[in-house]
Amino acid sequence: MNTRDIDENVTAELARLRDSIDNIDAAVVHMLAERFKCTQQVGHLKARHQLPPADPGREASQIARLRQLAENAKLDPAFAEKLLNFIIAEVIRHHETIAAGEGEDAE
Repeated sequence: MNTRDIDENVTAELARLRDSIDNIDAAVVHMLAERFKCTQQVGHLKARHQLPPADPGREASQIARLRQLAENAKLDPAFAEKLLNFIIAEVIRHHETIAAGEGEDAE
């Protein structure tokens, strides 16, 4: 079957759904950008006060919180946890980089 054989209504519905997906993807990217702006500020605050880049207690509570939000939203909690773990690892990496840079500034 090629695209010429697909009903025009199906093609229109597919285009509408894909437009929505594209809009959601854009929103996700913008929300992640805002989140990382905040976590960068946290990284600078931690570095100035010699706090560790990672906070295992906070991370565990955030994972539990996100898993519950995912369940309530009918999203696979394991997927939500994997996503948050990926984000947390990136945040910690940023915090370590910030701490290293601010440590150099203090010298």
